[in-house]
Amino acid sequence: MLKKLKFYAIGLVPGLLIVFFILNQKGTSCSYFPNDRVIAETLTKDFTYSPNFKTEMELNKISEQFLKDSIIAGGKIDFDRSKAQEKPCPKYLLLYPKNNPRIEVNYSKCKENAEFTGLKKLK
Repeated sequence: MLKKLKFYAIGLVPGLLIVFFILNQKGTSCSYFPNDRVIAETLTKDFTYSPNFKTEMELNKISEQFLKDSIIAGGKIDFDRSKAQEKPCPKYLLLYPKNNPRIEVNYSKCKENAEFTGLKKLK
């Protein structure tokens, strides 16, 4: 029995290390929660902004980089107020930060791009 466990460990440990390093280099993630999937998919799209959204970004001094890296990546989708089943482009409401939100972002996620239509600062 001890011999079987030794052979098992000899194969398991190097196998886990190889898989860990291969997956780590590719930058893969293993989250299948709906919020994480929608945000990850949104970040792969080309961003387009409505004139109203651009104006709100300038008024609130929000850069495109901050929008992508902090607001979208650190936000939470409000599925109760979103229209995730709408065709052809589902509409989402994103709240940032996750706890005690201060910013609300409305956008639609199409096949090729994500169009940002509304930005509102909450009190």
